[in-house]
Parts: sequence; structure tokens; C-alpha cells
Amino acid sequence: MNKADLSDVYRDYIACLNKQDWPNLGRFVHDDVYYNGQRIGLSGYREMLERDFSEIPDLHFNIQLLVSDSPYIASRLAFLCTPKGKFLGLNVNGKTVSFTENVFYQFQGGKIEHVWSVIDKAAIEAQL
Repeated sequence: MNKADLSDVYRDYIACLNKQDWPNLGRFVHDDVYYNGQRIGLSGYREMLERDFSEIPDLHFNIQLLVSDSPYIASRLAFLCTPKGKFLGLNVNGKTVSFTENVFYQFQGGKIEHVWSVIDKAAIEAQL
């Protein structure tokens, strides 16, 4: 898959997340996906995302930076959202916070097989 195609697939994946179009998640995510080194599978990945949207009703993924080097994508995602209660162990409790996530993806067969994610927790702590 070339860089442009991979970037397009990734943008479609982010659109799928933002629409919470869970039945189509399997178009983008491998059945045996790994998240931060742990195999959670497509069902575990979907559960994680559904939980995120339940705990953060206004969650929206905004691509701030995107670099493609097939089979990898590196992305910096920006968030401005209002978690209902605890988030990353922090008592956010309905306060609007801004933070970023640096995330790397490895694709296999046109689908995300590995995800490595780091959320800027310090930025949230500074706002509380």
C-alpha cells in the first residue's frame, strides 16, 4: 500500500471512529489487533472505544499531524472534550480539557494490526 492510500485509509478510520460506526470498524482494524503490546482483538478494541465514548460523550478525534511510511502511520491527535468522571485516573468530573495523543500504527493487509499510544496526561493534570 503506498503512502497516499495508507493516509486515506487512516483518515477513513478516524471518520469511522468519530461517527461511532462500530459495525464498520472491522474494515480498518485487524481481527488480532494489538494495543500497546497486548493482543486485545477487534472485539476488545471496539469495547475500549465504546467505553471511551461512553465516558467522554463529546469525544472527537482531530488529526493534527499525520506521517505515512507504509506499513506505518504516525499521528498526533488533538482532543478538546469533557470526560464525565475519572479519566486516566484523574478526577476530571465534567471539566473541559485539551490534550494530545501520539499514536503509531502498523498496518497488515490494509488493516491496523498494532497500535502504540501515548496520551499527554501531564497536559490534563495542568488544567485541573
